[in-house]
Amino acid sequence: MGAAVLAAGPRAAAQGVDTAEARRQFWVRPLASAIVPGTGQLMAHQSRAALYFAVELYALTRFVQLTVVSHREADQFRDLAFQVARAAFQPSQRDTTFEYFETMQRFRQSGQFDRDPGTTFQPEVDTTTFNGSMWLLARRTYWVDPNRPPPPGSPEYARALTFYEMHAVGTGYLWSWTGSEEQLGVFRETIRESDNAAREAQDQLGLLLANHLVSAVDAFISSRLERAAHRPMTWHTTLAPGVRGVSLSVGF
Repeated sequence: MGAAVLAAGPRAAAQGVDTAEARRQFWVRPLASAIVPGTGQLMAHQSRAALYFAVELYALTRFVQLTVVSHREADQFRDLAFQVARAAFQPSQRDTTFEYFETMQRFRQSGQFDRDPGTTFQPEVDTTTFNGSMWLLARRTYWVDPNRPPPPGSPEYARALTFYEMHAVGTGYLWSWTGSEEQLGVFRETIRESDNAAREAQDQLGLLLANHLVSAVDAFISSRLERAAHRPMTWHTTLAPGVRGVSLSVGF
């Protein structure tokens, strides 16, 4: 009896080690596929590993190409804005947020920030300019009648001025495309191309993430089936002109 117990002890310990090792091996292929899609399938000698590798290479290449195009076009429309539309205003800074440049393509002029060169602050009133449209929006938001100003010291007037100062373009970022309509057309086109390239790059990034996820899930399911059947299993994917299919082979 004692000998049997002694013999069972080492066997139980060995089985525990084997179980732990099996669990570790079970996760090797899914984790490998999550890091580099297709790796888990390659380790299992599955032919569809090539498909995951191809998708990864294509999506990564396109992501890099589109990102380069987006940055190149962005540099071009920023240069146009600085050298043409903003040049007359002696801009203090070359760059700012993308929303600023989007606004520049919708309004030919920013308008003045303060029409009074003296001590009294007077917002732009030309509503065809960006700053003028902001002052109109401020008046419509805080005044009872946007065409009849309240007393300058009233809370309504102060709130409208605060809104304008927060949203209008300041003196360092004024612009005008007047007399430069052709450059404005180029500016709009380069913004569109940069925006489209950036959007397509994001799509490729989504494809990359999906490829990692699908490959990892594929490897997980394959490993799970093998563990349940206690036999090696291989999924085969066939993609050829006129022939498409998936088959499963089980080792005995």
